[in-house]
Amino acid sequence: MDLSRRIAAFIELGRFFREYSENKTVTGYEVHVEKFNVLIENYRHTNAWFTSDNIEFAIQQWGVLLSADSLHQWLRKYSILEKEPKTVAVIMAGNVPLVGMHDFISVLVTGNNILIKPSSKDKELPVFIADLVCVIESEFTSRIRFTDTIIAGYDAVIATGSSDSSRYFDYYFSKYPHIIRRSRSSVAILTGEESDAELEALGLDIFTYFGLGCRSVSKIYAPEGYVFDHFIDVLKPWEKLYMHNKWANNYDYHQSVFYLNRISFIDSGFFMMKEDNQISSPLSVIFYEHFSDICILAAELKKMDSQLQCIVSKSNSVKGTILPGLAQKPSLNEYADNIDTIDFLCNL
Repeated sequence: MDLSRRIAAFIELGRFFREYSENKTVTGYEVHVEKFNVLIENYRHTNAWFTSDNIEFAIQQWGVLLSADSLHQWLRKYSILEKEPKTVAVIMAGNVPLVGMHDFISVLVTGNNILIKPSSKDKELPVFIADLVCVIESEFTSRIRFTDTIIAGYDAVIATGSSDSSRYFDYYFSKYPHIIRRSRSSVAILTGEESDAELEALGLDIFTYFGLGCRSVSKIYAPEGYVFDHFIDVLKPWEKLYMHNKWANNYDYHQSVFYLNRISFIDSGFFMMKEDNQISSPLSVIFYEHFSDICILAAELKKMDSQLQCIVSKSNSVKGTILPGLAQKPSLNEYADNIDTIDFLCNL
């Protein structure tokens, strides 16, 4: 199976995602659509964070990414040679739907075999996607394996986990070529001149996937004197989050902690804002900090580069920012932790 066939398979997978997102039906895959509908319903009982809205948002984004133009533009700068495949163990996180999708595609499209250890929080989605890919291109069947136990029989490793688990990964996989990803956070910088549309877009960056992703904005930097009243008003459409039991439990818990410890905070009624110099905030809380000079702030953020995944802002005063609304819509060449996965796989 050459590169063109591998790319063609993922283009077809993109068609499945797009048609499902638009119509909830996919020509030629009626049985798989039924299975997918059941899978989404099952997540209500196995992982309540994986709501149908969040799964469908992830599917929609991958439908956009897996177009012929997008795939060819992504891969054209690499020299992907046809050679003896390596087996790459991929230890997937389970914080948001399809979080391991990029690694899955990267390993297979470069002609390698994949050994997947899914997260205990997300076992069904990776299996469904793998089965669907094998229906699209049968030669992938021998290239995809799953394990729930200790992984063995691999040549390289891609592992994603918390800062604690990454230390274990570093030790355990030190003898193998590896990519080890650690916990990261994302922040936003307000200028005070954002339109309502830009603030609404920032709401997507904050609240999509309940803020559980490394690309979810957990802290906001605002100019000195900035008042958050209007910002909170614009985000009111997201108050539906409080109807979700797990979100409400986190909100009520942290609110109680703040009251008991006499910690000052801003209460929106469904999320809270707390002034804090940390960048990673607990669920239902957004940290904030005021700044007087954006150039000084840029220098401070540069020092935290290894802790940051995204910086969201309309300002061009900070290097590497993305516009509001794009944090949860990365392109294929926006690599987690800024480590080029395709380059790593091509050089095994």
